Amino acid sequence: MKTLVILNHQPYDGTDVTWNALRLVKTLHERGETVKIFLMNDAVDLAREMTKKPELYEYDLVEILKNLYSNGVDLSVCGTCITRCGINKNQPYFNDKIKGTMNKLTDWIIESDKVLTF
Repeated sequence: MKTLVILNHQPYDGTDVTWNALRLVKTLHERGETVKIFLMNDAVDLAREMTKKPELYEYDLVEILKNLYSNGVDLSVCGTCITRCGINKNQPYFNDKIKGTMNKLTDWIIESDKVLTF
């Protein structure tokens, strides 16, 4: 089964939306499923080194994402959102290879059995 997870929310927005999405991706991946993550809108801050965990927040979501990526979860981040979205507009993503396009997102949607948005 191929699952695409699209994240849209600012990582540390006072909810557990992003954390729960990453937990789901990790669990699916651990069970041998093919999982891809596409970040867009304010979720792109999740792919920026300078996005720091708030002091009172329990989990470092940027580190969780980087671990998922290094463990084989495909990741792509909206290329145009780099200058338009997030608290850290115009700041680079942690890896230039993850910069994506609407065409890539479209391909991933077409290839996927399930598409989940958070």
